[in-house]
Amino acid sequence: MKPSKFLFPALLGGSLLLVVLLVAATWYLIFVPARTLAHRIIFWFAVSLLACVALLAASGFLGMVLTLAAARTCEPLQAPTRVAINTFFPVILALGRLLGISTDNIRRSFIEVNNQLVRARRVKVLPHELLLLVPHCLQCSECPHKITVHVGNCRRCGRCAIGELLALKDRYGFNMGVATGGTLARKYVRMFRPRAIVAVACERDLSSGILDTNPIPVLGVVNERPHGPCFNTNVSLAQVEGAIFSFLPVGARRAEG
Repeated sequence: MKPSKFLFPALLGGSLLLVVLLVAATWYLIFVPARTLAHRIIFWFAVSLLACVALLAASGFLGMVLTLAAARTCEPLQAPTRVAINTFFPVILALGRLLGISTDNIRRSFIEVNNQLVRARRVKVLPHELLLLVPHCLQCSECPHKITVHVGNCRRCGRCAIGELLALKDRYGFNMGVATGGTLARKYVRMFRPRAIVAVACERDLSSGILDTNPIPVLGVVNERPHGPCFNTNVSLAQVEGAIFSFLPVGARRAEG
């Protein structure tokens, strides 16, 4: 086996060891009444760790609420808000499942909150610094032209939204990539090195993509799925263009428009 294949089992074993140590420490705090030095050290370590986690959650929540309420970024709390979202997103999904809330609903809410937080930052970039990422399922399933390698292969026949998105690209001058999944999407991000991204995808791919590309600001547009997931999907061009406008300065819009 190559060394890389040992990485995941090693991390899994390390995680298991941490869980065992946590259980042992908890058992010690509960069942050993003697206030030894070791007891106090373990107790205060646990309290300090929980206090740090609580402080991070509180700072992130406060930053999110203030930003959404004022529609303006609270600079001192911007980093804690970003870290808290990334850290607690899996916990939020797990809690939602326990409460019987649809995972897609939680992800859609997260995308909407993220979009408001990004717009509150009022980030402006030049057209060549903006990347539009769209999923391959926007392409008509019967189309013979491969556009994931080079989007310019599209013949703009009007059977899907790709041609209209390319018209926006021509009009404003931003970069565009068609991705089959997260790996290709990350490749486009490395290739174009954007300062801002407009992404079109389903709730699952959008939420994971937003978290993966942090701290690059991403405005997400959820695709429409009249035929089910990952097959002949569609997107609101007005929403995409509105997201593009949010990042482009007025002068760039007029120059390219």
